[in-house]
Amino acid sequence: MKTVLLDVPTGDRPRVRDLTSEAERFLQDAGAENGLLHVFVPHATAGVAVLETGAGSDEDLLAALDALLPKNGPDGAGWRHRHGSPGHGRDHVLPAFVPPFAVLPVVDGRLALGTWQSVCLVDTNVDNPRRQVRLSFLASA
Repeated sequence: MKTVLLDVPTGDRPRVRDLTSEAERFLQDAGAENGLLHVFVPHATAGVAVLETGAGSDEDLLAALDALLPKNGPDGAGWRHRHGSPGHGRDHVLPAFVPPFAVLPVVDGRLALGTWQSVCLVDTNVDNPRRQVRLSFLASA
C-alpha cells in the first residue's frame, strides 16, 4: 500500500475543498494502475464527500449542513459539546452525516469518477485553519 499525508489549508470559514487534482497526482506519483484509493480525514470535525463542485453544489451542501446542524443547536439551546467557537458542537456531529473517509475505484491509473464528480474535504470547523488528509492506494491483486 502506498500512502501520503496532505496538509490542506481550509481557512477561517466553512468550506468544501476539491481534492481531486491532489488525488490524481498522488496516483500518478505512486505508479497506480488498478485498485482502490482510500481518502481519510483524521479529524473529529471534518468529512469527505463525492459531489459536483463549481456549479453551486458545494455551497448548497454547506447551506444544507447549516440547516441540518444549526449553530445554535438542534433545539435552539446550543450544543452540549461547547468548547471552541460558538456553534462548534455541530462540527463534532458533522462526521455522522459526512463520513471522514471515501473509497474510490482506480482504473488504468485514474480515479473512476462520474462526469461531474469530485472528491472533496468538507470542513465546517472555523477553529482549525489547516487539515490533514491521508491518501492511500491499495493495488488490485
